[in-house]
Amino acid sequence: MESALTARDRVGVQDFVLLENHTSEAAFIENLRKRFKENLIYTYIGSVLVSVNPYKDLEIYTKNHMERYRGVNFYEVSPHIRAVPTDRQTDCPAFGNAKTLRNDNSSRFGKYMDIQFDFKGAPVGGHILNYLLEKSRVVHQNHGERNFHIFYQLIEGGEEDLLRRLGLERNPQQYQYLVKGNCPKVSSINDRSDWKVVRKALSVIGFNEDEVEELLNIIASVLHLGNIQYGGEDSGNAYITTDTQIKYLARLLGVDGLVLKEALTHKKIIAKGEELKSPLNLEQAASARDALSKAVYGRTFTWLVNKINVSLTYKNASVIGLLDIYGFEVFQHNSFEQFCINYCNEKLQQLFIQLTLKSEQDEYEAEGITWEPVQYFNNKIICDLVEEKFKGIISILDEECLRPGDASDITFLEKLENTVGGHAHLTTHKLADGKTRKVMGREEFRLLHYAGEVNYNVNGFLDKNNDLLFRNLKEVMCMSDNKILTQCFDRAELKDSKRPETAATQFKTSLAKLMEILMSKEPSYVRCIKPNDAKQAGRFDEVLIRHQVKYLGLMENLRVRRAGFAYRRHYETFLQRYKSLCPETWPSWQGKLADGVSTLVKHLGYKPEEYKLGRSKIFIRFPKTLFATEDALETRKHSLGERERERERERESPVVVQAWWKGILACRRAQRRRQAASTIRRFIKGFIYRHNERCPENEYFLDYVRYSFLMKLRRNLPKTVLDKSWPTPPTALIEASEQLRKLYMQNMVWSYCKRINPEWKLQLEQKMVASEIFKNKKDNYPQSVPKLFPTAFDTPSVYLSHYLSSYAVPVTKYDRKGYKARPRQLLLTSNSAVIVEEAKLKQRIDYAALKGISVSSLSDGVFVLHVPSEDKKQKGDVVLQSDHIIETLTKVAICADKAVVGLLDSPCTAPRLNSR
Repeated sequence: MESALTARDRVGVQDFVLLENHTSEAAFIENLRKRFKENLIYTYIGSVLVSVNPYKDLEIYTKNHMERYRGVNFYEVSPHIRAVPTDRQTDCPAFGNAKTLRNDNSSRFGKYMDIQFDFKGAPVGGHILNYLLEKSRVVHQNHGERNFHIFYQLIEGGEEDLLRRLGLERNPQQYQYLVKGNCPKVSSINDRSDWKVVRKALSVIGFNEDEVEELLNIIASVLHLGNIQYGGEDSGNAYITTDTQIKYLARLLGVDGLVLKEALTHKKIIAKGEELKSPLNLEQAASARDALSKAVYGRTFTWLVNKINVSLTYKNASVIGLLDIYGFEVFQHNSFEQFCINYCNEKLQQLFIQLTLKSEQDEYEAEGITWEPVQYFNNKIICDLVEEKFKGIISILDEECLRPGDASDITFLEKLENTVGGHAHLTTHKLADGKTRKVMGREEFRLLHYAGEVNYNVNGFLDKNNDLLFRNLKEVMCMSDNKILTQCFDRAELKDSKRPETAATQFKTSLAKLMEILMSKEPSYVRCIKPNDAKQAGRFDEVLIRHQVKYLGLMENLRVRRAGFAYRRHYETFLQRYKSLCPETWPSWQGKLADGVSTLVKHLGYKPEEYKLGRSKIFIRFPKTLFATEDALETRKHSLGERERERERERESPVVVQAWWKGILACRRAQRRRQAASTIRRFIKGFIYRHNERCPENEYFLDYVRYSFLMKLRRNLPKTVLDKSWPTPPTALIEASEQLRKLYMQNMVWSYCKRINPEWKLQLEQKMVASEIFKNKKDNYPQSVPKLFPTAFDTPSVYLSHYLSSYAVPVTKYDRKGYKARPRQLLLTSNSAVIVEEAKLKQRIDYAALKGISVSSLSDGVFVLHVPSEDKKQKGDVVLQSDHIIETLTKVAICADKAVVGLLDSPCTAPRLNSR
């Protein structure tokens, strides 16, 4: 508290409640700016923490720094995230996030998580509740946005074999569900490396290989669903024109292809117990396809969250709840998703104000202070407009979705106008005045939220709210062989004759449950602000920050907190800080703390309307009262300092010996300072003349630099021949440093070579040959580097002795016609390569006749020994496969006296030989 009060002109105030003009948004933002400029990123609004991202490391999360906040009161130290829980003395994987216009990694779902801690305070488990995944993003994205991250990660990072099995190409532009936003690449996102993180995370969570395969099958199937194209018959009925996609989908989803094809072009109707099938037109078929895609992805996401919850479960643990939910969203085009998200924010703002008021009222009552009603904007009127039964927007939307007849988005808009058209917080193009009509579309309605006006386009509202999946599509999914899908699509769902709840009603119900959870907690609030969209340190974008201050409801929260008393502090803390301002309380007060504080404030001239005394705290109404007290304390400190110095001189005067000894010590210190000053001057002068030839002015500096470098070199010499580090020498020692480095490295290499035994030397020679041939040319070469080259692989010694071979390895030989695989042994003799079967010679290839070897750059074991086709003795090219291809070809190169090394470099990039 001291730093904020004594330096408030430079760094503002650390609690917005202490602002002189607390109702001014400009004063609020200016206080943020002052503190941001001084790298003070945290500021309070009472017990609420406001945080501005500095986009740089401030080193305020080190262990020593955090320890300052242990066991202290809320205002004893500067604001910090660590102080929020201290005052109360408590200390999905890529599948749900996507790139939006404002955030490259935006959560497109809400989540509440209970984090579980053991008795040591370490996190050990948790449980997640998820809310309203933005399923519409699966089939459509606004310009400049992307689908969910997992699709791009799979395409960019998936292994070639995996993509081939899934029927995918390494190009997101090939998939209709990924091209709507025209943003396949994002500079801040590395999909390839993120894929590795996701794969590792799935293993950590506890996915086995079968579950991973089934999950990826589902993700790939969504992309294939998006590529299904329809044609129209003369009758208007739709038919599928892309049978290839159906084949992939049948395999990936584990369903019958013909049944799926029919379900995507027909609708099943049950009337009076009779089952009828009705063909779909082009528009209906496309909607059915998209509905299936959203349902498959959305239900799989819910299954994934439940799977994570199973892996996070931990019994008998303390819990802290963490709510990470949507921020207020206002885009150029706002639809059903933004309506639900902003409704959620209205509910949270309502709860936030309620709990803040309750906290204020509870503190007043606990201290015996009369509670004064606070005037504030109660957004209950907006919440009721959205959620009220029978005449709220959600009820009107549900009614329009469920009623028979030709219901549409436009009839929903008309129903809004007829039912709640007179509401002060809602208007439409039809109901608006002439000025408003110019900025509103005919298919829009406008809500006046607590954070401002938002226009919502009703197009798609009914479809997104219904979120219905035709019965026969559900039946197909229930018959899937994919175990994840069988859990996502329960057969019991087919027996339920009730119409499923709409998306808005489901969200409303889950939001009500969330409110119950939050009301049962003891909340701490952190309001996060981005200072700029470019993520640059030191940049303060006032327009963007004003926008966030408004949408976070910070000014309303400040007005509630300041409606009563701006400052409140425990008697002991207040008296300890300001007791020197009153003769009766200085240097100590022996009576009751409340009496001491009363005596102090009366001496300071506090007026009755400026403060109240509670049971354990003093409440000060105006910041100016506190600041005047603080200014008086600063003046008092100076006078106390002068008086203390006078007393010190009085105590020192009779102590002559002590003064004499201090004089001697002072002389010695002065002598050391003079010597130090002389050394520093010589050093500075030497630095100035450092580029000149050696002279009296720079010799001390040059000697010191040489000495320092040599001592540093002595401490930092490389420990192994592979360590290439070497301290950077000064300019004068560059040549000497290079000579020392060469001598030292030669000595280390010589010492290392002396310790190498013949067997290891042979291995190194072979590894060198392998490096020359395969490094940066063969995918599986890095895996072979740490493995020793054996002399043979499970080959009977009779082979080696009978054919006088130095190396033998089991291989698979493929006939050149039909590529039939035959197990063989490859033996390398002094002058030829021999292929045998159970000690029977099948083929001999003289090294002299070997024209080259072809091998692909991929991680397969196939290679081709090229011999002249006209040479009947050699029988032409030989196609072989070895599980130890690096070792095998290295041995061939060595046995052939390196005659084929040059040939191996080029064919590594030859077309891959496909044995399938």
